[in-house]
Amino acid sequence: MSIRKVSTTPLSDQKPGTSGLRKAVKAFQQPHYLENFVQSIFDSVGDLRGQTLVVGGDGRYYNRPAIQIILKIAAANGIGRIKVGQKGILSTPATSAIIRKYQAIGGIILSASHNPGGPNGDFGVKYNISNGGPAPEKVTEAIYDRTKVIDSYQILEAPDVDIETLGESHLGETVIEVIDSVHDYQELMESLFDFDRIHQLLSGNFRISIDALHAVAGPYAHAIFEQRLGAPVGTVQNGTPLEDFGGGHPDPNLVYAHDLVDILYGENAPDFGAAFDGDGDRNMILGRKFFVTPSDSLAVLAANAKLVPGYSSGLAGVARSMPTSQAVDRVAAQIGIESYETPTGWKFFGNLLDARKATLCGEESFGTGSNHIREKDGLWAVLFWLNILAVRQQSVEQIVREHWQTYGRNYYSRHDYEEIETAPANTLIERLRSLLPNLKGKQFGNYQVEYSDDFSYTDPVDGSISEKQGVRIGFTDGSRIVVRLSGTGTQGATLRVYLESYEPDPAKHDLDPQQALAPLITIVEEIAQIRELTGREQPTVIT
Repeated sequence: MSIRKVSTTPLSDQKPGTSGLRKAVKAFQQPHYLENFVQSIFDSVGDLRGQTLVVGGDGRYYNRPAIQIILKIAAANGIGRIKVGQKGILSTPATSAIIRKYQAIGGIILSASHNPGGPNGDFGVKYNISNGGPAPEKVTEAIYDRTKVIDSYQILEAPDVDIETLGESHLGETVIEVIDSVHDYQELMESLFDFDRIHQLLSGNFRISIDALHAVAGPYAHAIFEQRLGAPVGTVQNGTPLEDFGGGHPDPNLVYAHDLVDILYGENAPDFGAAFDGDGDRNMILGRKFFVTPSDSLAVLAANAKLVPGYSSGLAGVARSMPTSQAVDRVAAQIGIESYETPTGWKFFGNLLDARKATLCGEESFGTGSNHIREKDGLWAVLFWLNILAVRQQSVEQIVREHWQTYGRNYYSRHDYEEIETAPANTLIERLRSLLPNLKGKQFGNYQVEYSDDFSYTDPVDGSISEKQGVRIGFTDGSRIVVRLSGTGTQGATLRVYLESYEPDPAKHDLDPQQALAPLITIVEEIAQIRELTGREQPTVIT
């Protein structure tokens, strides 16, 4: 085996976002594209010689070839040990857990999260640091700066590594350790939740249905729900990771997880349902003929945390992304803990978790997590729910309705306009920003604007400032409209519109959310002129 130094030229489009570098598969298959980015990571994150690195992905198309390239570049750069998931499979939450457990220097996660897979789908590379969380902006900027000037990379000339078989082998001087993808993660879950009590629940008449959407969470769901907790074989559907996710879209919402929705809203529906996304960090929670919004899910978990062994001593605080509904804020106020509002992006939660200012955190985009790792965690959220259900012996709907009676209901919805042209999307946002100074005090029917701004966040831990994180329009009755562009797609732009209205009266808790939010939908159309500027008559997805 020998180390080969390969001359290369910079590639201009390798700027990682909050979720790493995401592009179409064909972009990563370009000569030197993946190699440039991986070498830029190693050049930017300090001395890695002799250190331990974790590598794995969600099993999407190009996962295995990419892992072989990464292993050979890592070996050429002197990394001492690489823990790689068997068959290349590691969920994002499991990767974070393994980094933390074995004090690795970091990890490379291969995933484009909830984006479609396959030869014509998307691929992604993300670097997580030693706390198990996504690289902060100073690291991603350093990586990007390196990609702009890189002129060579180092790679070991060697046969491909066997990543099918558990155990150790050598790649040059580097130890390659193929690990069980589930074991360490399951061990962590057993330390947090009352598995015996959940086993008792699932061994009775309580039925659940889990949809892994042919993505990475399947092996974890089979091992934990069916093999460890006693749910019947067949409880987990679409549990084998496929390179194209079975032709589906691995996004756990009411549109893309429609098979699960049909089951939970059908005849003889089970008591509980859940779906996960491509890399296993997002979750959707359903009761029998009842959908739990991610915002309500976070609030319910916070309100019931003391029922769960890992959180029985209480919460240090809670945190939510700015577009997420304010439901969890009401819980925090009542139980006397701090609630933080951050920009979208798990790295902001990581600072709060590391500083022990928050214990639970969540995003409206179906992501929930806690201080057990530094990523959102779909399967963890389901176990949290099942632990609560096992203790309270009530249905999902009963628990949520009692929560509304105590705290009021935050009607909430997100309208996504996917793959719109970038120029009109930017025009829309810039136009909104220009209107903000003149909106305060303005009346729209029964709604009066109390504040209007472009959200800016000063991190309470490191003092860093993040500006222009989303246009907010708040009304005097507590209602809100938020408009922002998302960076998770690989084509065009995704415009997200978030609508929230607070209703304290239990007699008014049975409205359809779109009906309850209809006045705000009319207002945002008037202010933002979405139809006129994008040509879209309606959202692509409503959740």
